[in-house]
This record gives sequence, structure tokens and C-alpha cells, in this order.
Amino acid sequence: MTAQSVKNLCKSFKYAASGFAYVFKHERNFRIQVVAAVLVIILMIVFPLRTLERIALSLVITFVLVLELINTIMEKIVDILKPRIHHYVEIIKDMMAAAVLIASVGALVVGILIFWPYLF
Repeated sequence: MTAQSVKNLCKSFKYAASGFAYVFKHERNFRIQVVAAVLVIILMIVFPLRTLERIALSLVITFVLVLELINTIMEKIVDILKPRIHHYVEIIKDMMAAAVLIASVGALVVGILIFWPYLF
């Protein structure tokens, strides 16, 4: 890896961190999901989970957080277009929110199924 490619990689991580910080600062739901993810990660450390359980939890955490990021991106884009288009803007936002809700409920179900035997 050349010095220039390392420098470019570092810039990429800096931009990603900046994007994460922006969403964390401005999006309440993202903060809630990050807190939930941290709690699940703590439980993953505390309980003797099987490898597949850890993989499943890691995947659903990642899926929900990435989907929330995509939702936020799409909301920002739709907000830019809002004055020039019609009522579909609200429908699009509602559908994006529904996608995140479905993923979050699915993640909750996976979490309950995995942690239930360890908690009760």
C-alpha cells in the first residue's frame, strides 16, 4: 500500500466518522438505536452466547443502523426536492420510516429469542 493510498484511506475514515457524528447529533432515533446496540453488545459480552447467536445479533444491529442511515439520507434528499414535487414526499418518508420500524421490530424479536433463555 502506497503512502498516497494510506492517506486516501485515512480521509475516507474521517469522512465516515464525520457522517456518523452528524447523524448521531441530529437524529434522535439513530441515538436510541446506537444505545440499544451498545446494550446488546454488552449482553453479548456478559452471556456465553454461541457463535451463530453472536453473528445473528451483529447482523441485525448492523442492518438496523445502516437502514436508519439510509433513511436519514433519503429524508434529506426528499426535503431538498419537497418544494418541487407533490404529496408523494410524505408517503416516501412514511414508507422509509416503516422500513426502519420493521427492521427494528425484527431485530427486537431476534434479540428476545436469543437472550430469553439466558435471562429467564
